[in-house]
Amino acid sequence: MASEVTPRGNLKEAEDLALSLGEALSSGDGQEAVKLCQRLSELSVPVSVSINNQAYPQDSIRLVVGVEDAQSDNYIPVTVEVSLDMTIAQLKEKISHDFGFAPMLQRWVIGKRLAQDRETLYNHGVRQNGDRVFLFIRSAHAAHLTRHQQRLDQEQQRFDGIVESMHSMQLLARGGAGAEKTAPLLDAEYAPPLPPKPPTAKKPPVLPKPQLGWACAMCTYVNKPTRPGCEMCGGERPDGYEVPNIYQPDQQEVLRIQQEQLAMLQYEQAQKDEREMNYLHLLATEDMNLIPNTAEAECPICFSTLEPEEGIVLRECLHTFCRECLKGTIVNSHDAEVSCPDNCESKLLDREIQALLTEEEHQRFLELRLSIAESRSEHSFHCQTPNCRGWCIYEDEVNEFLCELCSETNCILCRAIHEGMNCKDYQDDLRIRAQNDEAAQQTKRMLESMLENGEAMKCPRCDVIVQKKDGCDWICCLMCKTEICWVTKQARWGPNGNGDTSGGCGCRVNNQPCHPNCQNCH
Repeated sequence: MASEVTPRGNLKEAEDLALSLGEALSSGDGQEAVKLCQRLSELSVPVSVSINNQAYPQDSIRLVVGVEDAQSDNYIPVTVEVSLDMTIAQLKEKISHDFGFAPMLQRWVIGKRLAQDRETLYNHGVRQNGDRVFLFIRSAHAAHLTRHQQRLDQEQQRFDGIVESMHSMQLLARGGAGAEKTAPLLDAEYAPPLPPKPPTAKKPPVLPKPQLGWACAMCTYVNKPTRPGCEMCGGERPDGYEVPNIYQPDQQEVLRIQQEQLAMLQYEQAQKDEREMNYLHLLATEDMNLIPNTAEAECPICFSTLEPEEGIVLRECLHTFCRECLKGTIVNSHDAEVSCPDNCESKLLDREIQALLTEEEHQRFLELRLSIAESRSEHSFHCQTPNCRGWCIYEDEVNEFLCELCSETNCILCRAIHEGMNCKDYQDDLRIRAQNDEAAQQTKRMLESMLENGEAMKCPRCDVIVQKKDGCDWICCLMCKTEICWVTKQARWGPNGNGDTSGGCGCRVNNQPCHPNCQNCH
């Protein structure tokens, strides 16, 4: 350790205490160091403590320095031989001596941090050959450095070197070998007299011109107002910063802005061209029933490798399969809509299904769809002609169905074909034929089953079997035109016809429904 005191108070005692403190700290004697520090504090003598150079690794290393200034596009790599105990101020003096750049013009960035003069390279993490640091050279105008000030700084630097040399000689003469363990003590008693400084003419203070731009929060470099990011370290521009109206960019900045605008226009044009190409490709695929894959893929069903143009890409979900797996999925489907085999919610389109199947397979698939639709429809009626595939979905007011396949007229109420007879004549004839005709017996049993299950009823006037297919509880007999209440199975009105409330179901008499289950709509 080395300690220094300024010549103030009892310098001799302070100097001896400082030497003893350095030895105590070097030997690790903490108790003795505390006592010496307490005694030094009683003398009220300014003291500075620093680590002896011998504590650092003594081997010099080769430091890679990236040098750049405001006019450079790329940094210039330079190799400098340094020691780990060298401070940033000493490094600046070395660069000034070797390359002529004044210390005021140097900005050092080590480990993404602006280095301070009193800190050492070791403190910044510099350890071995090849470690990289960054040096930015400021312009003399930006640093407010004049030629006169530079000459004064050079003379002061040479004078400090002479004083340091004389100081070392005095230390060797006084301390001998013991002086190598501690740093020299500089006081007024042993320091040589300072040479008089040359007189300088007093000049009025020059106020620095206001500098336009924004300072980087990471490396403190002042960037041009129009820069979107730091030119040195790439840091972001402060939020809310606005370019001053008085700023006039130089030629280099104008060229950079123009290049950025040109690059942006080129990017936008490339995006536009890509959209147009995608649109044209979409139009081309719209006319195709099946879209082939353009890149190599793997079928998720059979895990076979599909080269380009070998697989099929579904339009709805863009999943890719081989043709055989998709065809098998359609043929084995028991639903009217075929889902994507990859367990997603998308469905195969009709044009895709038709293109994958043969004509015979497609016809069977359509018949399956019709069969599924008929079975799932609540009001469906199948044509009573044997082996006819015709069917319809009827509405409440429709009682007959003309099949377009066999051209037969079906009675939906009787669920039979009785051309030339009304429902009453057909039902009377059915009772007679049921004695000997097996088909008539089956039809009669069907009607009786409907009566028992409440799906049909007999008209209270003409005894014809009628049904309520859908809608409200009001129905009308096709034979005698009697209005009937489906809930009570009685005539809506009395014997005198419409409006006679003396008999019938009595619905809405005294504003009361005829039955708790009545929908109260007649």
